[in-house]
Amino acid sequence: MKSLIKLLVALVILSSMAIAQDRRDKGIMTDYTNPFWDEIKKGISEFETKEKPKKLDFKMDFTGIELPKKTDEFKQIWHNEPISQGATGTCWSFAATSFFESEIFRITNRKIKLSEMYSVYWEYVEKARRFVQQKGASHFSEGSQANALKHIFDNYGCVPANIYTGMKVGQKFHNHEQMFEEMNTYLNFVKKNCFWNEEVVLTTIKNILNSYMGEPPAKFAYEGKEYTPQDFLKNVCKINTNDYVDIMSLLQEGFWKKALYDVPDNWWRCNTYLNVPVEDFIGTIKEAVRSGYSVAI
Repeated sequence: MKSLIKLLVALVILSSMAIAQDRRDKGIMTDYTNPFWDEIKKGISEFETKEKPKKLDFKMDFTGIELPKKTDEFKQIWHNEPISQGATGTCWSFAATSFFESEIFRITNRKIKLSEMYSVYWEYVEKARRFVQQKGASHFSEGSQANALKHIFDNYGCVPANIYTGMKVGQKFHNHEQMFEEMNTYLNFVKKNCFWNEEVVLTTIKNILNSYMGEPPAKFAYEGKEYTPQDFLKNVCKINTNDYVDIMSLLQEGFWKKALYDVPDNWWRCNTYLNVPVEDFIGTIKEAVRSGYSVAI
């Protein structure tokens, strides 16, 4: 009897081994959930999350004020249609470029669309140059002032928008977020390591700009003729930057003298703003438009 039991046990073991040899274990990818742990996390989150007060925005209350209904009610100066500055902090270039486009039309009767990004490119270069010269004490950012265009025009001229777009093929909107981050990171490295080789730093900054915006032209064709950006400014646009002035109205500076507009975007510390009382500031703007001139504010 014992022999028979042993034989049966052996057969069962052998049978189990045969089954095990035939079986193939496997795993599958599944969207695993753990309701028990999810409930714990939910309870913790509900307890620790504080209800944030509703954010309010300050807006002017125009109740009872009669406002113009359309732009036709105003005297207008010719200007190109507004365009988007995309994801950039370069409003200064778009505003000032529009101003000079209106001036070109007033002076030459030509409707020319200028490249905002050509000026932005060289503005970044000049900011980096000053950053090196000031040993990192100069402000480096996307922002600037409208009168920066006068300095760019004087040093680099200008080009039509179709000659230099500052965008890659297929790109619909300007985006300087990553480009600026790379330049800013590099300049912080320069400052940290006291690496004040201006030529090397500017070459690196230009390489970054060229990678994202493309290299601006040294010469280009316009209406069948070849121009440098400086020639185009002088002979086609006929802009003389000495014909333009900057005014502001600040109580703390004292009136009727030139003063510094002390804001970060005035990175080159321009102190040629004529400071006037606010009545004269507004009056000058109104008189300029009435007389057929545009204004960049």
